[in-house]
Amino acid sequence: MGGFKLQRMGMLMEPESGNPNEVEGVLNPAAVRGRDGELYLFPRLVAKGNYSRIGIARVKFNEAGDPAGVERLGIALEPEAEYERRPDGGGGCEDPRITFVEPLQRYIMTYAAFSPDGPRIAMAESEDLFHWMRLGLATYAHWHGIELGNIDDKDASLFPVAIPDSSGHLELGMLHRPLFPGTRPEEIAIQHVSREVDLDHESIWISYCPAALQ
Repeated sequence: MGGFKLQRMGMLMEPESGNPNEVEGVLNPAAVRGRDGELYLFPRLVAKGNYSRIGIARVKFNEAGDPAGVERLGIALEPEAEYERRPDGGGGCEDPRITFVEPLQRYIMTYAAFSPDGPRIAMAESEDLFHWMRLGLATYAHWHGIELGNIDDKDASLFPVAIPDSSGHLELGMLHRPLFPGTRPEEIAIQHVSREVDLDHESIWISYCPAALQ
């Protein structure tokens, strides 16, 4: 790991005073280079009641080339789809990750959609980072008798290129973190007896999707 040096630069973005969209925090941003060469952040903006939107901000750099702040550019996504909203008026588009997927020639955003069913992986696509079209919730086939469709799921991230699946076929790959009942960290932490780890239910998963590859 030679040649790498960590230098703390300080706070890049914090809640904006008087901004109701940010009163409970700005956190967990995606970071991605645009086609224009600029670096953009897509932070989770948390309003009162844990109501979360995904914002857009351009990173500003100082004369030394170090990041020095952000310019807010608006909202990328806010809860509008049924799978992002709750009957009490709450909801959430949370914790985005953005990848430029080369076979698709599109930016794909994966994010946690928070509805009455709990957090689920949702996706949206864009050509320019400023205009996003929802693709809906990720769906999964059964795997060795394990059903993922009704399981809380978060922290998804796509690979930028096609990768070999377990059969050696090139497909689009996604890492994600399903939260099976009884396996959440807060549930495991209160158990006072030794236990055997269930690798199928307590690991980061990789899932694949066929795609027309160039």
